[in-house]
Amino acid sequence: MLDIGCGTGIAARQFQAAGCTVLGVEPDARMADFARARGLEVEVAAFEAWQPAGRTFDSVVAAQSWHWVDPVAGTVKAARVLRPEGRLAIFGHVYEPPAEVAEPFAAAFRRVAPDSPLSSQPARRPLDLYQAGYAKFADKIRETEQFNDPEQWRFDWQQSYTRDQWLDLLPTTGGLTQLRPDQLAEILDAVGDAIDSMGGRFTMNYTTLAATAVRVDTP
Repeated sequence: MLDIGCGTGIAARQFQAAGCTVLGVEPDARMADFARARGLEVEVAAFEAWQPAGRTFDSVVAAQSWHWVDPVAGTVKAARVLRPEGRLAIFGHVYEPPAEVAEPFAAAFRRVAPDSPLSSQPARRPLDLYQAGYAKFADKIRETEQFNDPEQWRFDWQQSYTRDQWLDLLPTTGGLTQLRPDQLAEILDAVGDAIDSMGGRFTMNYTTLAATAVRVDTP
């Protein structure tokens, strides 16, 4: 398996645990080093510039990374490194906190970072916006004429978080990684208060979306 934009190897390690041999391609050397330290083989390059050196794979995956890849060049290259009947799978997770958490977060973000492009976004974003994005991925796969007709998959699931668990995870998401410590603290205080008012924990609804297709059976 080839994992495009493997990052720190979160998805790759799950595929390894399922019995796959995984090679990661990652443009950020720091994340590649992190992944290597946890047992993943990683080559540092942008996927479009990466050299496969004649290697082919049973499957090519991109876990929440395909938006960084040129959709035309990337799809053509994925077809080139896949064995006949190999599968390309582009997938990612969409999450929507309950309104009781999302709205205080959005209000605090607008206060501390009014100039951020994220400040103009609604507190909760409709799932159909993300589904439309994966439909476009499927269209690009179809346009190469090197795959069978692509499919779109959807899996709905839930995850429960305590206050501390969510506040540990939240600073790693989206535009929060670029905030000053005082800005981040104000947002975390607002979200923490909201979770406290819900009894100290909440349930997050997740949807995993995928655009996937099998390479046509020709050499």
